[in-house]
Amino acid sequence: MTPVTTGAGELRTPLSTVVPAERGATRIADRVVAKVAAQAAREAVGPLPRDAASPHATVVVHQDTARLRVHLELDYPTDIGGRCRAVRRHVTERVSELTGMQVPEVAVHVERLHLAAVHGAAQGRTS
Repeated sequence: MTPVTTGAGELRTPLSTVVPAERGATRIADRVVAKVAAQAAREAVGPLPRDAASPHATVVVHQDTARLRVHLELDYPTDIGGRCRAVRRHVTERVSELTGMQVPEVAVHVERLHLAAVHGAAQGRTS
């Protein structure tokens, strides 16, 4: 290591090197993880019905593990199971990637289904 001077010609002892594991840790707030999860859910769901609320998430973080609960609204008819799987997979990947946390659980709650307007339904016709 190079000696460090104070500018007045005095030598100070160089700072000791601290092992990375002993430097401390970065803590990501629970609400930040929840926002990351909600954004990932928005990405996975795709376009929503115009009166649907945006997905939101709640999270419980313990050390480097995040357990998530995502709440969303979907249009109907749709493959509800398939869309929930896609949301679960995408949220797991994005939260793990962006926070470095393990995500062993993502519970997806469909809070509301929005009936898609069927062509001709507005006129009261039946098929």
